[in-house]
Amino acid sequence: MAGILAWFWNERFWLPHNVTWADLKNTDEATFPQAEDLYLACPLAFCIFMIRLVFERFIARPCAMGLKIQANGPQKAQPNAILEKVFTAITKHPDEKRLEGLSKQLDWDVRTIQRWFRQRRNQEKPSTLARFCESMWRFTFYLYIFTYGVRFLKKTPWLWNTKECWYNYPYQPLTVDIHYYYILELSFYLSLLFSQFTDIRRKDFLIMFLHHVATISLITFSYVNNMARVGTLVMCLHDAADVLIEAAKMANYAKCQILCNLLFAMFAILFISSRLGVYPVWILNTTLFESWEIVGPYPSWWVFNLLLILLQLLHSFWSYLIVKTACRAISKGKVGKWNPLHVSKDDRSDIESSSDEDDSPPPNQKHHSSSTNGTNKNHGTNGYLTGAPYPDEH
Repeated sequence: MAGILAWFWNERFWLPHNVTWADLKNTDEATFPQAEDLYLACPLAFCIFMIRLVFERFIARPCAMGLKIQANGPQKAQPNAILEKVFTAITKHPDEKRLEGLSKQLDWDVRTIQRWFRQRRNQEKPSTLARFCESMWRFTFYLYIFTYGVRFLKKTPWLWNTKECWYNYPYQPLTVDIHYYYILELSFYLSLLFSQFTDIRRKDFLIMFLHHVATISLITFSYVNNMARVGTLVMCLHDAADVLIEAAKMANYAKCQILCNLLFAMFAILFISSRLGVYPVWILNTTLFESWEIVGPYPSWWVFNLLLILLQLLHSFWSYLIVKTACRAISKGKVGKWNPLHVSKDDRSDIESSSDEDDSPPPNQKHHSSSTNGTNKNHGTNGYLTGAPYPDEH
């Protein structure tokens, strides 16, 4: 184990040339980041998760009730032992051949069976109330940590001149503000990483998982080799847009369509300008070029910049989704009244549903098929028309 630890903490990987771990030990004159400081983030992540449960129960839920957001989930599917067995043991998305077999076995038309499976899938998804509470928690944290970051960074020299991130590196003392900022951000993203398996299941689950892993790795890397100054810039820049998207979701769930549209437009502008403009010009420029000029490259420098570039690729992917969402919303929504979080199916927020399928329970005879095929409108969770079937139902 000692040999493994010595290999992992090899100074020639983590630190610039001619710098050793002994040079960065805490003294009476200065305090430097220590890897063991990050151990505090694990129990704190658990505490943040517990605070979230309390917040959602006693603060977010009453707020949702005040906005008349109901706890009702999607309409439940009619109990059927045969279909339930197929759903739980075989597949939640039966193919055409299996649908025809079930149709003959139950004497139901195929359309009705498709509707049953849709309602059964929706049944496992959380209510609008649960979604609102989750978004309100994230909004509150992002707003707090972004406000803290701005108030702290405006007093630092490296906000105004990024070369200050590298002068006298790595012998830059760790301040209480930086330590608090780092530990709180790391704890929050650790809690998100673990709670992702219990939260609302998103279509971009793997992308978000990769994002959380990359973020945690970046925070850890930058803290251990004392790139904390540029790390604070990265964290603050990313928290800005997150505040707006969570606010837009809350407005969406509360059926405040105009406010939702405004917040989404503000989010889209801020996200694209900050992630595709400010991030590469301000952050990548200083980590790739200014640091090369002042400090020079070393192994962990390459890894750190590789993670930052990976983050930039994720920014590009999400920016594409945002533009696609806005274009679809404008093209399918009515002039002056469009909801981007519905028309796009809000790949991260909407529940699949359709009005013709939710209005009546499944019948027991095939002759009902003519009435079930008479309409083909879809609506989002708040009742706004979207006019297109849910993608995974094709």
